[in-house]
Amino acid sequence: MNGIDEELVRRIHRDLADHYDEELELELEDRTLEELQGEAAHMPTDEEKAWRRTYFRELFRLQGELVKLQNWVVATGHKVVILFEGRDAAGKGGVIKRITQRLNPRVCRVAALPAPNDRERTQWYFQRYVSHLPAAGEVVLFDRSWYNRAGVEHVMGFCNDEQYEAFFRDVPEFEKMLVRSGIQLIKYWFSITDEEQHLRFLGRINDPLKQWKLSPMDLESRRRWEAYTRAKETMLERTHIEEAPWWVVQAVDKKRARLNCIAHLLTQMQYHEVERPGIVLPPRERHADYVRHPVPAEMMVPERY
Repeated sequence: MNGIDEELVRRIHRDLADHYDEELELELEDRTLEELQGEAAHMPTDEEKAWRRTYFRELFRLQGELVKLQNWVVATGHKVVILFEGRDAAGKGGVIKRITQRLNPRVCRVAALPAPNDRERTQWYFQRYVSHLPAAGEVVLFDRSWYNRAGVEHVMGFCNDEQYEAFFRDVPEFEKMLVRSGIQLIKYWFSITDEEQHLRFLGRINDPLKQWKLSPMDLESRRRWEAYTRAKETMLERTHIEEAPWWVVQAVDKKRARLNCIAHLLTQMQYHEVERPGIVLPPRERHADYVRHPVPAEMMVPERY
């Protein structure tokens, strides 16, 4: 291998390292400033170091399997909807980020709908979700879903008793209809304890980078912990159907919850590796009359780093 080839390989390796650093950035995002500032005082034990290595090794392996799953979904035209439900700060967003991180956003996309507007409130309840359902060869991850009616809307009084009961009457039929249409529906509930949610809320309050995550609705949900618990129990009991059962993820430990959820998701489809044709980078065309024009200095972003 000549010097030019060695330099090229070195640059490719550096680019790969930068790519995997994204995961480390996400990991830092999950930690509070207090934890980061206290690292000098708390040196991780050998056991903690070993678990961290295991976590990243397994995460990268599982993400590799997710890429295979994605290729299979595209090749077969499979349609998948995955619902992520749970209390505020249960870790839904964290696992969604890890699932989608290495995937093609045109194949695997996230639907996180805001509160319905005035027009949507007059529509059929499920109508605004239908437009986000997948076409052939697509996976859609709902970060909260139509189950808002069984949770926050019911607990906070945003729907009346008649609408609440109508939801439970309609949702099994709606989900059976999705399944009959060829959509695979997978439903996850992320379960955390009272104490764990309390700690995570405190972490957000004391981290200026995360305070935006706490809305007045989140704070009220904390006060109404028991009401949300009763609503969750009713929801799981009345909507756990054979065509689309609920799966409960123990989510007090975020890292284990991510690995367990992704590993379980991979078992829900009989996917296999799809053979792909070899990729050959074509030579770039070059023309003797082409001259690259310099970019004016005033257009350049200052290089501060």
